[in-house]
Amino acid sequence: MLVPDPKVVRKLLTRYASLRIAQAEREREATARELEDVTYTLCVMMAATDIHEAVAKADALLLSAGTTATTPATTPAEKDGEDGLRLAV
Repeated sequence: MLVPDPKVVRKLLTRYASLRIAQAEREREATARELEDVTYTLCVMMAATDIHEAVAKADALLLSAGTTATTPATTPAEKDGEDGLRLAV
């Protein structure tokens, strides 16, 4: 089975979250279309049937990619400079 590139998955998750926020602040047709595109791409890339499943699988992929690329003394959140919070859908 092919495994998506964690960097691409992280970019898609970031774009998905940004578009959700933008759409919640001000509904726009262009934003809605782009959100649909990103949602579809995430679902296909993660072999998921809906966005909730896709985000969960993406989180798991990023978590496993981060733990294999770090030393025992460094957590993935510390390595990436993030707080380790998962994306809420």
